[in-house]
This record gives sequence, structure tokens and C-alpha cells, in this order.
Amino acid sequence: MNKLNIPGCTYSLPQVASIGLTEEKAKAEGRDIKVGRFPYIGNGKAIALGDSEGLIKTIFDAKTGELLGAHMIGAEVTELIQGFGIAKTLETTEADLMHTIFPHPTLSEMMHESVLNAFGRTLHL
Repeated sequence: MNKLNIPGCTYSLPQVASIGLTEEKAKAEGRDIKVGRFPYIGNGKAIALGDSEGLIKTIFDAKTGELLGAHMIGAEVTELIQGFGIAKTLETTEADLMHTIFPHPTLSEMMHESVLNAFGRTLHL
């Protein structure tokens, strides 16, 4: 069992969820990383729900594209984190995630946008 593939969830207001390495831990390990961020305020569904405060953050190995970690704060992130859990378990790369079609309009689109942002390809900011 890889403990880095176990999501952590905090059922608070706002909710907090994470999986894998933090940005600081990845740097401490000497990894060259790419970090993506996407704010809730940039997502139409979050705005329509009246819950537009929050952030999705993704950390990738810059050389291999490996998803090293994801950190989320905002509405329903304890439900959304499973997507990054699956991605880590399947050893998904940034290319796989960038080419995945996320449904619209959904909160999960922010996950996609965070991945795109890490590689300078954000669509909705």
C-alpha cells in the first residue's frame, strides 16, 4: 500500500482535501516541479452555487509528468479528491489528465484547469 495514494479529508467549512506530496515536501526531496492552481471564482458552477471561494492546487514532476500531489479547499472537495486518488493510483501523467474531457458545467472542471495551469495552458482564467 502506498500511503501517498490515500486521500485526506477534513469535513469543515470550507472543506479541505489532499493527496500525495505537498509542494514543500516535493522541493525538499529535490524534485523539479510544476505547480498549477485554479480558483473557485473562475468556475461557473461554483458561482451558480453561491460557493465561489476556494482553490485547487496540483503538483507535478516537471521531468516525468507524474502527479505528485493535489490540495483542495472549497465546496465539495472531499467528493472531488477521489479523481486525483484514481489518477495517482493509475500513475496518470499530466498529458493523460490534460487530454481527459471533464463534464461541463461541473466543479470537477477546476481540477482539469489546475492541471492545465501547471503547464501554462489554462482555459478559463
